[in-house]
Amino acid sequence: MGQQTTGTGADWTRAPGAGAERSAAVPPAPGDDRQDDYRSGPVGRRRSWYGTKKHVKRVLGWRLPNLAMRGAVGLAAPRLRGTGRLPAPVSVPEVVGRVDGAEYVMLRPSRCVVAKELYWGGGRRPQPADDFAVRLFAAAARPAATMLDIGAYTGLFTLVGTAVNSELRAHAFEIVPEVYHALFDNCVRNRVLHRTTLHHVGVGDPAVTIGMPVRSGDSALPCFYSSELRFRDGVPIGVVALDSFTDRTPVGGRVLLKVDVEGTEASVFEHGQGFLAAHRPDVLCEVLPGADGERLRELLEPHGYRFHLVGERALAPAGPIVPHERFRDWFFTTREPAELEGLGIPMA
Repeated sequence: MGQQTTGTGADWTRAPGAGAERSAAVPPAPGDDRQDDYRSGPVGRRRSWYGTKKHVKRVLGWRLPNLAMRGAVGLAAPRLRGTGRLPAPVSVPEVVGRVDGAEYVMLRPSRCVVAKELYWGGGRRPQPADDFAVRLFAAAARPAATMLDIGAYTGLFTLVGTAVNSELRAHAFEIVPEVYHALFDNCVRNRVLHRTTLHHVGVGDPAVTIGMPVRSGDSALPCFYSSELRFRDGVPIGVVALDSFTDRTPVGGRVLLKVDVEGTEASVFEHGQGFLAAHRPDVLCEVLPGADGERLRELLEPHGYRFHLVGERALAPAGPIVPHERFRDWFFTTREPAELEGLGIPMA
């Protein structure tokens, strides 16, 4: 889910932190040849350090430069290692993630943003709010029968859910071809492919077809691509409605959703009203700054949902959906606070 900065668990109003640039990825202006491709636009070029980032990170992933970088950072900026943003060595093929006694494996931390965080965090996401979101999701996954990971990236939440619940049936959705390959590899490595169905489609308006590049050319597998971005070499990717899974999801068992779609979450719920009415799933959802919180409320509240901002150590009391500059994750649920605490989810 979204990038967050450190602070105290009770602080819900801090200034924006690292990662705020993610919300600036907007569709390019039509007619501008340089911006027919997001990667050639100003935001894409800045994110790639004007084409130098992948080369710098590749060199820093080599054994000796990586050792030198670690030593220099340890002396000059020791707290930087705790952010999980430094390059991981290419010689490390995989990293073990840990959540509340369960373990899972993520491949290629030199390429996968989340695996890199686990590498630097010793098996946990280094940012407290990100780590709490993983533990919150694990607690919600234990009693669940079905999980849908919408915007799965390389599968962190799919792997967490299937690690803590050996009976869980998962669906994972990812639209970026090269990321989808990594998601598949992670599911194979963790031996959960038999109870995980992978979908190379988006979730939202089924009348829409989106375009995604076969190769991003980024220094890492991109974790911020959305259906609103354009790519000159994009291949067509289909979109399905969440409602199409209403009858495919068994009735009676708890259902859990994770939604991380870079600003298009309202479309997921607009085309999932039947699913929400039938299953009333718990939902861990990223809400970026600038999102229409009132629209999300209109789509969810009729189904009995309450909205909790995810902090660093606890869920905030239920309240309106007001996008936060620093904390990006929300927990939408029909459960009462006492029931959440019974699952082991702390409340502020």
